[in-house]
Amino acid sequence: MSKRTRILRAEQKEFGKLFDSVCERHNPWEVWAAFVTMASISISNTVDKDHAEAREQEYLRYAKRYNKTEMDCFCAMLAELVKQLEANPYQDFLGDLYLALGMNDHWKGQFFTPYHICEFMAAVTSDKNIKEEIDQKGWISVSDPACGAGALLVAYAGECRKQEVNYQNSVLFIAQDIDPIVAHMCYLQLSLLGCAGYVVIGDSLAKPTISVDDRGLIPDPRQDVWYTPFYFREEWEMRRQWFMVSSLLHEAFSKDRKETASTGREDAPRSDASVKQNEEQTAAAEKREEENDGGQEALAAAWNATEYGQLTFL
Repeated sequence: MSKRTRILRAEQKEFGKLFDSVCERHNPWEVWAAFVTMASISISNTVDKDHAEAREQEYLRYAKRYNKTEMDCFCAMLAELVKQLEANPYQDFLGDLYLALGMNDHWKGQFFTPYHICEFMAAVTSDKNIKEEIDQKGWISVSDPACGAGALLVAYAGECRKQEVNYQNSVLFIAQDIDPIVAHMCYLQLSLLGCAGYVVIGDSLAKPTISVDDRGLIPDPRQDVWYTPFYFREEWEMRRQWFMVSSLLHEAFSKDRKETASTGREDAPRSDASVKQNEEQTAAAEKREEENDGGQEALAAAWNATEYGQLTFL
């Protein structure tokens, strides 16, 4: 393999050494893609059982290309990633490596926002005290529709630390990218930093991330969604269950009120004014139901989507 000139920081050199050892027999881009994909699947399959079988097959398709020594190097690369994020969570470790190793050349002109710019953007976005906002709303969500390796979301998690906010149980991180490789990079970093949330792989312009609620708590399961382990923490599970109960109760109440409005008072004499008022109320209720049809269909899809209890009561 012809090695290109590159400059790695001290904390990147061990990872680079392991990476190069696998590249002796394989194309560097394929090695990088294999690493981030297999590492992501290894994490995802511990929590998301609904997609585990299909993703396990994808893992095996990658793994069969490499011998035992090379697979051991992949394990060591993941361990090094964990080590570096623990040592310094205020960094875009994979994004910086992606550029330093020349992986962005595969897409001819793909560059990531420098981390210090992401820190500035996170600070500006959080000009209001995050604690106050969480106290008002219970929890908040933050989204990046073109996440790359997740630098902006990682920086927001860093801003939460600076403000002494426990983002693991009070901030939902939502990411999307059309490139599955960088989406996996984002997924790895969010997962290892303990961020609750998910990454959607898809075109955010043609098919932006959608959810059954207006805060992104429950994504539409028809998307290619990768849930982080902390998404399944008790606090977030209880919030999802509470939303589902509230939505079902609201639907039942609306249906009951609609039936009552149409049949409940047929025997009682009514003035023209009361009849007109009742018709207006019924028409308004029907209009609201029509507007909510799409949301209710998505809600039903989410409710029935999982076999292992992700969104159901056990």
